[in-house]
Amino acid sequence: MISEAVNHFGKVDSLILNAGLSMWTRFDQITDISLFNKITEVNYQGSVNCVYSCLGELQKNRGHIISITTAQALIGFPNASAYAASKHALHGFLETLQLELGNKINISNVYLGWIKGTNLRANALGSDGVKIGSKHHKHSSRAIELEDCTSKIIQGIERNKKTIFIPYFLKFIPWARVFFKNWLFNKIVSVTNQEER
Repeated sequence: MISEAVNHFGKVDSLILNAGLSMWTRFDQITDISLFNKITEVNYQGSVNCVYSCLGELQKNRGHIISITTAQALIGFPNASAYAASKHALHGFLETLQLELGNKINISNVYLGWIKGTNLRANALGSDGVKIGSKHHKHSSRAIELEDCTSKIIQGIERNKKTIFIPYFLKFIPWARVFFKNWLFNKIVSVTNQEER
């Protein structure tokens, strides 16, 4: 795929890491632990493979890697142990890559909350490792419309922002984790319990 892009366009300007597989089950209710492998293969290893294949081309013209990730790359989240772990891994990988390569490439992380208009929830894996389909939990009023989300992502990329938070209040998670950890964890558990109703 990378070779075909270079042959057609002459170069690669940007690599967008957007593939994602989610889950919705507590760790102590999992009956098929292979769901960890499935989620890691897509969310983490799939991104690593793409970066590995494209890195040489990106370095030629100081290209841009954009990771469409989640707030769960920064903090754990109930019912999403494998998902959060895979996103933590991807975050650590890209941070290390930026340290190693410096200004030879640009890396941006887009941290998303809940987004309406995608099939991510229906495709999420349940305790048995099978997609939960129509049994998925519904979106709350905190969810962002897909068009609003994509517009904000494009604006952030055009401005070469290193971090993009959608919705905006997610930017306070790292700060709250340091100074108000117990409050933040209790809030996350509370919100998850509301989502399960």
